Amino acid sequence: MANPAYDRLLVFSPVMVATWLAFIYAWPRLILTVYRRAILGRGLGEGPVPLNTLYLPPQEFFADPLSLPASAPAVATTGVNRDTLYTLGWLDLRGGPQMLHVPDMAGRYYSVQLTDPRNNTNFAYVGKRATGTAAGDYLISGPGWKGAVPAGMARISAPTHSVLIIGRVLVESDGDLPTAHALAKRIQLLPWKQAREAPPTRNGAGS
Repeated sequence: MANPAYDRLLVFSPVMVATWLAFIYAWPRLILTVYRRAILGRGLGEGPVPLNTLYLPPQEFFADPLSLPASAPAVATTGVNRDTLYTLGWLDLRGGPQMLHVPDMAGRYYSVQLTDPRNNTNFAYVGKRATGTAAGDYLISGPGWKGAVPAGMARISAPTHSVLIIGRVLVESDGDLPTAHALAKRIQLLPWKQAREAPPTRNGAGS
């Protein structure tokens, strides 16, 4: 004798599995879409952040972790991390590669994370654990780019033209904040065409 409840379960279970798999697939894209709109649309306290630009909050934002600027979007948070400065941006590589410059961190922990927003996966890192703390230049190129990379410059091939970039710099103490902030500010992005003509300003050799 047929059991209607069991028959409904047989039909319902595959639907639930398919729905759950669709949610797992779509959720990372949804989250990063929200962040993209927040970064490019409202910014994180000082207005929208242009494409291919790194934004570093002022020292005051870090020094006062319980205060969030009224202009910041809801996705911005404060007071969560008291030993790390964040710099972030969104790359659009359809117009050509970007050059990432990092200064000499003199052994300080830092990282620059590059994320594919289609699936929320990190495809490359620059930083103490991955590349060391010496000053360096990195060419970030999109799919299909076939230009020449200068000697001494590493190439990072992005799987997509749209890339989320997040930099982190360790703050060792309250007194270390000005030094850490100055270093984080010197993590720079430049269009490759412009970088070939006018590389980032550096304070001292190898910085």
